[in-house]
Amino acid sequence: MLEAHPYEEVPYDIYPLENQNTQIGAGMIGEFEKEITENAFLKKLKSTMKTKMVRHTKLLNRKVKKVAVCGGSGSFLLSDAIRSGADAFVSADFRYHEFFDADNRILISDIGHYESEQFTSQLIYNCLTKKFPTFAVHLSKINTNPVNYF
Repeated sequence: MLEAHPYEEVPYDIYPLENQNTQIGAGMIGEFEKEITENAFLKKLKSTMKTKMVRHTKLLNRKVKKVAVCGGSGSFLLSDAIRSGADAFVSADFRYHEFFDADNRILISDIGHYESEQFTSQLIYNCLTKKFPTFAVHLSKINTNPVNYF
């Protein structure tokens, strides 16, 4: 700044970035108590997430125990999911060629963007009403998913 303004005293403040949550980022990893087959996993995923379809990579004939998850467009985390040792990665918006990036190392399960985030509003609603009991919170019942399935 001083090089850009050598003719005047530059007013500035310095604020240190004190991120106390350095382990927080996009996505999460969890594990089932007991491993399940890939077919059972996909069936459970489809049912639990209330989606009409699951796009996925070819089945690897392995068990699923450790699962990486990222709501919305999470394909950018595929290499992290693989590096973590996850058996499956649940997210959305994978492009055709990105499915090849799994390279038989992980089961990609693309459940759809809206479907991967559909329960978020209820979670936020629950947090807000618990944290601020006198705050009026209204949860919309309107489905804004622009994607339909035939």
